[in-house]
Amino acid sequence: MVHLVYCDNAGKKGEHVLDKIITGEKTMVVRGAAGRKIPHSRVFEGEILYFMEKGTADISAKAIVKSVQNYVKLTEDEINQTFADNQEKLALTDKQRTRWHKKCLCLVEFAQVEKIEPALAFDHQGNMDDWLIIEKIEDIVVGTSIPYNYEKSRFS
Repeated sequence: MVHLVYCDNAGKKGEHVLDKIITGEKTMVVRGAAGRKIPHSRVFEGEILYFMEKGTADISAKAIVKSVQNYVKLTEDEINQTFADNQEKLALTDKQRTRWHKKCLCLVEFAQVEKIEPALAFDHQGNMDDWLIIEKIEDIVVGTSIPYNYEKSRFS
């Protein structure tokens, strides 16, 4: 499977998540929720992550999943310790740390980041989350896309 990861673009210039990924300052992304939610337990070493910045239609970078950490039912102390242990890779701002401070966490470390030039045009469809699990990137690229369904994203 391949994954499309939306990156926040909040903050001052230079604080964009995608910029940090491309420069190598950030080598891990996190997703968190009160309960297990995509991509928790659904992303694996060796799979490909594609990145796009929220608010754009450009898929502009890709990387290979290096490792994955899935956590459930974390205590406050465990959440804080998990972030502290991985901060060098996550490069989270205080605001991002607050946003992802959840009992269920999925931390995805990646390597071999490549900028995609020209960027692939994303064919946005209505009901999409900020992390998509798909068979191949062409399924969501303008000109070759297929209607997105959540079959691949459901927990078994």
